[in-house]
Amino acid sequence: MNQLYNGMSAALMDGVVWRKSHFSNPSGNCVELAELPDGRVAMRNSRDPEGPALIYTRGEADDFVRGVKGGEFDDLIG
Repeated sequence: MNQLYNGMSAALMDGVVWRKSHFSNPSGNCVELAELPDGRVAMRNSRDPEGPALIYTRGEADDFVRGVKGGEFDDLIG
């Protein structure tokens, strides 16, 4: 696998298995996540699968998910 870096095209991430939430709507408005071989987590826009991917450490991804579950971003939606 080539060297992975933040903002690289998700299409260049060979062997990465992307997955999306079951809560995603049929029009594809969602993000997809993938575990990288080194343990980091990548995120991409499902509507632009060849676009840039954001790469997070496990700790960063954990903090984000905890914030979402805790309602810290509820004011940004709905």
